[in-house]
Amino acid sequence: MQAGVRMLQVDSTYIIPRHIAVIMDGNGRWAKKRGAARIFGHRSATKSVREVTEGCAEIGVEYLTLYAFSTENWARPKEEVDALMELLVSSLRNELETLMKNNVRLNAIGDIDGLPVNCAKELKETIQLTSANTGLMLTLALNYSGHWDILQAVKKYVEAVQAGKEDPEMLDEEVFANYLVTKDMPDPELMIRTSGELRISNFLLWQLAYTELYFTNVLWPDFRKRHLKAALDSFQKRERRFGKISEQI
Repeated sequence: MQAGVRMLQVDSTYIIPRHIAVIMDGNGRWAKKRGAARIFGHRSATKSVREVTEGCAEIGVEYLTLYAFSTENWARPKEEVDALMELLVSSLRNELETLMKNNVRLNAIGDIDGLPVNCAKELKETIQLTSANTGLMLTLALNYSGHWDILQAVKKYVEAVQAGKEDPEMLDEEVFANYLVTKDMPDPELMIRTSGELRISNFLLWQLAYTELYFTNVLWPDFRKRHLKAALDSFQKRERRFGKISEQI
């Protein structure tokens, strides 16, 4: 943990979500407010990633998924996309020591082979280097979208049916979920989006069906452990009914 950064602490009555997902939004607006290029906001956001990852690890969250780059983000100006890819590589190198120190496993979901070769290589190497860690699983959603995830799951399922490995008569939600890229993790219980936008932007469309949503006006580069704590405080007040009525819970 960084010197001078207080540990996130909660009391024994707290309900800790197993899986928190985050849409990290507002980097460009944060930079614009300071008269800087958008990439300055992306670079400044690495501290937010570090603090939220550490905060989740400190209170026992098992899975943290960060929406880092969507399939739609390729439509952004080329210079911004190129800078983002370079930032990804440098961040993975710079944060490896922190990941190891905090016993964090790195994971990635999305069309990873569609990333630039050097990015995919650095990502896969860092995943391998942290694979023996037993703490928080930090998943980066890269070149990812919910539509892409569902479509690739359908294609894989059809291939399995054609190969005689699946019986279409046995298809249900559980079977289908095993073809999504999140098959090895539980669905998020809490999704946080920063910057005041009130949408999920093609993120984990299947998985967010019963997730509690938390929106904050804080821009992502300003997001710190205290803001994570505010989201968790809100989560404590939610009644998760999953279609039932209160008396059945």
